[in-house]
Amino acid sequence: MAKTTSKSGKIEITNRRAAYEYQFIQEYEAGIVLTGTEIKSIRAGNVNLNDAYCLFEDGELWVRNMYIAEYEYGTNANHEPRRNRKLLLRRTELRKLDRRVREKGFTIVPYKLFLTDRGFAKLLIVLATGKKSYDKRQTIKQREDKRQLDRMKKVYGK
Repeated sequence: MAKTTSKSGKIEITNRRAAYEYQFIQEYEAGIVLTGTEIKSIRAGNVNLNDAYCLFEDGELWVRNMYIAEYEYGTNANHEPRRNRKLLLRRTELRKLDRRVREKGFTIVPYKLFLTDRGFAKLLIVLATGKKSYDKRQTIKQREDKRQLDRMKKVYGK
């Protein structure tokens, strides 16, 4: 999990492990149903997407096991950190995702949590397939080659 804040102070939490474990097919931006203390905790950056996954229940998409820490200044009305949260997508997108997930080898992975300009929390979910071990080795090799190329550019000034 990587927490980054941009110049404008926006919160952006990424599940970097997902990019290593899965090959992304298609991305969707989904809203999340949250309580007041949950959004305050997200704005403080206290979120972890590492163990999170998405499931369909009764035609609705839910994200499970996403950790949002309890709000520090919350009272007895504070939220449960790992509760199931409903994702908000258009009906056509939900049907398309449900159809694809029923096919063998496809899964929905929560990849990035961010705040919009209007202050809403959005979750970038990805339709993905699992990578084989040789695909993972290839990803590592590409990353190392890119680092080496960047180092050479830095040394020679190009």
